[in-house]
Amino acid sequence: MYTTNPKMPKIRRDAVLFANKHGVRCAARHFGFSPGAIVEWRKKAKVIGLHPIPTKSSRPKHSHRTLDNGLVEKIVDVRLRTKRSSEVVHRVLAENGIHVSLSTVKRTLDRGGYTKKRSPWKRYHPPSPRPLVNAPGALIQADTVHLAVQGKTVLYVFTCIDVYSRWAYARCYTRANCRTATDFIKQAQVAAPFLFQCVQTDNGSEFSTHFTERIQIRHRHTRVRKSNDNAHVERFNRTLREECLDALPVDHRVINQHLPKYLAHYVNDRHHFGINLVKPVQLLERCSQAID
Repeated sequence: MYTTNPKMPKIRRDAVLFANKHGVRCAARHFGFSPGAIVEWRKKAKVIGLHPIPTKSSRPKHSHRTLDNGLVEKIVDVRLRTKRSSEVVHRVLAENGIHVSLSTVKRTLDRGGYTKKRSPWKRYHPPSPRPLVNAPGALIQADTVHLAVQGKTVLYVFTCIDVYSRWAYARCYTRANCRTATDFIKQAQVAAPFLFQCVQTDNGSEFSTHFTERIQIRHRHTRVRKSNDNAHVERFNRTLREECLDALPVDHRVINQHLPKYLAHYVNDRHHFGINLVKPVQLLERCSQAID
């Protein structure tokens, strides 16, 4: 009989020690187990020594419902070849005449470690209402661009953009964590000609609860796997890559030297379709004149 009692391994060891000193039947009466059980434990103790005797797994050694090794290899092969989800793997197998349930495909890939799981350390951030974007600073979208060399990320460019005026800011760091993200927002606020009222980011680890507490600005997270929520900064990231980062070496000092020049061009000289081909600096001037 199998048990989940965590103290049983030590009890078995103590029973064996008692049996070695006083005899098997005496140990059986003292501990309340059958003599046959004490004998089996003594055999195990001769192998593992004077250590707690672990409980045997109740998992069967073989099941008549176990998948054939050939079928498992086909499922894994389709996964590695297509690099797609379990649903796609299931469809490809069906098209090739291999009939297996979707749950079996998911279970097989999960046991082999071929599925991506949500990190247990990533917290869920409940969505909050999106603010009305009717003035500069009402909603600032922020994100992180990963710069890689030979497939390995080495630098991180933090970016942000004001949804109303398209004013943008960027800065390169060697690490992406809460401290660098907080420093970036503070640097952006110093450079901006307006106050930030709400900062919107994705659910990256650098934009965690600690980031929310440190920036002392309203912080809003996007919905999980909804990159369109941060569409403005995602589009800015693409423009920044194409017009600036792709032409520079992957060196944070060089990048930070060139970023101010490009950002000045982006804000002062570049026409933006999103604001009717107006330059961000012109839109900011109109807002300041309207306030005056």
